[in-house]
Amino acid sequence: MQFYVYSNTNPASKGQYPYLLDVQNSLLADLKTRLVIPLTAQANCRSGVISKLCPVFNINGATFVALTQQMAGIESRLLGEEVADLSAYRTEIIAAIDFAVVGI
Repeated sequence: MQFYVYSNTNPASKGQYPYLLDVQNSLLADLKTRLVIPLTAQANCRSGVISKLCPVFNINGATFVALTQQMAGIESRLLGEEVADLSAYRTEIIAAIDFAVVGI
């Protein structure tokens, strides 16, 4: 579902990006792919981040950064268990996507 966070089941990337934020509109739920933003632990962002591009979220007591510039489409079957609902941050998430695509 849109703005839900799922565990990353990909063994090659789940260490660096343990969670994936689904940003695809739920009207497209029948597609076999989902548009996601990888989330990484804040400690992995040593050189700082552009806050408007990379919003920060608390998930299960830990701080994660949304790497909007790495947004990608993946097969739905690769989404693991539902971890969090970030719908309350819809405005910040869409603003980050707008900034990545349009620059505003």
